[in-house]
Amino acid sequence: MPLIKPALDPLSVAPQSKTSYPEPYRSRVMPREKRPLGEPLGLKKIGINRTTLPPGKESSMRHWHTQEEEFIYVLEGEVVLRTDRGEQVLTAGSCAGFAAGARDGHQLINRSDKPAVYLEVSNRDGEDYVYYSDPDVDMMATPQGMKRRDGSPIGPRINREEP
Repeated sequence: MPLIKPALDPLSVAPQSKTSYPEPYRSRVMPREKRPLGEPLGLKKIGINRTTLPPGKESSMRHWHTQEEEFIYVLEGEVVLRTDRGEQVLTAGSCAGFAAGARDGHQLINRSDKPAVYLEVSNRDGEDYVYYSDPDVDMMATPQGMKRRDGSPIGPRINREEP
């Protein structure tokens, strides 16, 4: 029997595989598959993605948010959580959270030989700034679009696919 709102089968949501990262960052995260779950359920204040990260790929560049809080829950496989404090392995059933304004850059990396699946959950805030922590990543996301650290533009705002 098919589920009806307020329930849904996450696999019934069409997967998306996109990013607004320019190269050389684009190839580090792509391909990856995100199924946005909040919008089909009518949720406006939080974003929820069911993300599949293939072996050898990164979830994003290491970053932190000024206004958005993020929560990650691993469903299948394993990922390496990389933060300013180092690395640790997250396996199915583990989770991590990142408070708004905490300048602890984070990202997930799949160093295994199998896809990893996890939920990403966050509040949505149109005034959020995203700062990238690695010195070699010369970009930041602002409400006005992607910019270099010196404020010069580099393209459109990163998709809000990251909750």
